[in-house]
Amino acid sequence: MPRASPLPLMRPRLSWGHRVRALALDIGETRVGVAVSDPQGRIATPVCVLPAAEVFSVARSFRRVLEDWEPEVLVCGRPLTMAGEEGTQAERVRAVAESIAAATGLPLEFEDERLSSAEAKRILREQGLSEKSMRGKVDMVAASLFLQAWLDARQVGPTV
Repeated sequence: MPRASPLPLMRPRLSWGHRVRALALDIGETRVGVAVSDPQGRIATPVCVLPAAEVFSVARSFRRVLEDWEPEVLVCGRPLTMAGEEGTQAERVRAVAESIAAATGLPLEFEDERLSSAEAKRILREQGLSEKSMRGKVDMVAASLFLQAWLDARQVGPTV
């Protein structure tokens, strides 16, 4: 039986004609922020932050997230330059995301994550959090921000 290509770059952009539960990953070198959509694919919510090594190796903690939320698609932040180009960080994130998608069997999508961490910090600051207490929360809030953008771009028909 032929294996499906693990290269999402070769796949056409997925067009979700139905509501879908998506799991977003804000992939960093140390931590990975996790966010999830509601089952109708309308609202993104921050979930947790996991050590990057646990996500990269699909360790028990990350498998538990997958089991708890049962996503149908993986949405990873794409760290483009301000000029909209892929740099070395984007290449690293793409390789890691492709590996995670292959290990989990989930289709992979990317969403521009430019300024999502800065916006997440602004939101947390407005909630009265200090820089120290923000640590660990920024990544999951950033994941929810770019996941919401991804969801909004795929809304089909009335949302009532």
